[in-house]
Amino acid sequence: MVFTLNTDPASLAGFKEACGGQYFADIRSDTAPDIRTVWEPARLQHLTLLCAQIQTCADSSRVDTLRQFAKDSLLGWLKEYPFLTGPHYMSPMECGLRIPVFFYCLKSLECLTAEEQQEILSALYLHAWWVARNLSLYSSLGNHTVCECIGLVFAGAVFREDAEGKEWLNRANDLLEQEVTHQVLADGGPAEQSLAYHRFVLDLYWLAADFLERNRLKDCMVWKDALLRGERFLKAFAADTGLYPSIGDSDGGYAVAPGMAPARGNTENVPAGVFTFPDAGYTVLRTAPGAVLTFDHGPLGMTPLYNHGHADALSITLSASSRPFLVDPGTYRYNGAPEYRSYFKGSRAHNTVTVDGEDQAVQETGFVWARPYRADLTHRQTLPDGVVLEARHDGYARLRGRVIHLRRITAENGVWVMDDRFEGEGVRDFELDFRLHPDVQAQRVDGLGRLTAGDQEVFIRMLRVPTSLLVSGQENPPFGWFSPDYGIKVKSCVLCCRKRGVASAVTFQTSIGINRSIPPNAAAGRVETR
Repeated sequence: MVFTLNTDPASLAGFKEACGGQYFADIRSDTAPDIRTVWEPARLQHLTLLCAQIQTCADSSRVDTLRQFAKDSLLGWLKEYPFLTGPHYMSPMECGLRIPVFFYCLKSLECLTAEEQQEILSALYLHAWWVARNLSLYSSLGNHTVCECIGLVFAGAVFREDAEGKEWLNRANDLLEQEVTHQVLADGGPAEQSLAYHRFVLDLYWLAADFLERNRLKDCMVWKDALLRGERFLKAFAADTGLYPSIGDSDGGYAVAPGMAPARGNTENVPAGVFTFPDAGYTVLRTAPGAVLTFDHGPLGMTPLYNHGHADALSITLSASSRPFLVDPGTYRYNGAPEYRSYFKGSRAHNTVTVDGEDQAVQETGFVWARPYRADLTHRQTLPDGVVLEARHDGYARLRGRVIHLRRITAENGVWVMDDRFEGEGVRDFELDFRLHPDVQAQRVDGLGRLTAGDQEVFIRMLRVPTSLLVSGQENPPFGWFSPDYGIKVKSCVLCCRKRGVASAVTFQTSIGINRSIPPNAAAGRVETR
């Protein structure tokens, strides 16, 4: 299911059959089960895996079999989808990602005849020609642009003796030079406010840098400085397993292929400590026993459309000994289930407070936000054995009464105390949510919320909350869902606490500890499950 992004292959086959032979612009993507899942297998990255195996396999008979299979697969795809025919030419980004695959096949498949080589070269040229005339620029600058430039880098190198090839190579290098400081912020964080897309973009750059330098086409040292900042940023979020929270959108894509990454620059492991990234707007608290708490006080996403950002201002995530406890919900899917697209990117799906059930910004489409909020870290104070962080956002200032959400996190002696308060006028409904990883079991013990996963325990105590609810797998409206990978959603519990009152009079206080008791000065309310 890797190359169908966990979508039923029969539904994909039905869509492809229905639009077979059509000019790409005549195909309606909204008739697909999810156009993203239609495009994924047509990236042909399974052929990249075969080419890599061919390069390292010592069994000559097996190599011959792999070469023949890869050749037949590629030529069969080109026959089924001639240039600009079918759904796979709708996005220049997808064309850009196929170009390196054509290159790898030309290099690895010694069984190709001269005519077959020419057929693949022609496809490579036409893909680059199309990409060069349809680059994602202006408001659509983002990871799409980088994907397209990767294709032009490979195609430009292949045709560099030709004026057009030189133009592709130069244009791609110029755009990549421009975008590396646009998409990788000064602190190493992602402008798109998505950790998965950050990994994707960094890998695309590492791929391009390795290719250009190996072929003596460019010195990529300036890029590498930015890329190393990006690697350090991601390492700050990562658990010991290397996995990090699914903050922002994730489409399950890979720069090279699933299970394969380009050569990345080395960075040191991140020690215990507090790490604030002011440009991206995150603080990460890492403690010696292997706990990682993230605090989001950054912008909604990359202007002007904020495509891949989620409305998650002041949200937290928490893992202990590489086990996720309090999680970001993930993405699920982009198309075909608008109510779930809206839920997974909305505020109520994150570990923050919602007001009147509204998102912190206004969803115009599945990829466009309006009325973006401003979030700021307003105070950071180092304690002898911890830190105090204070942040605020104005996403609810658009409501009558102009509500402002303020969150203070005090980390001291291995316990996190989180205080939520509000400014503004008028009576409102406030909801504080903590979503648990599906592997986490929740129960009430001695007035505490006890969360267990494996041999790890997290305790949560809430002050002055008369009733809290555990909600899981609600369908209408969606609530209590987690997406571990693109195309998959599973039920997960949400610890939900609600209050109604005048904004300035409402507060929440939550204490969180790992494998230890919470100080008794915060009495928990009763927990109901439904």
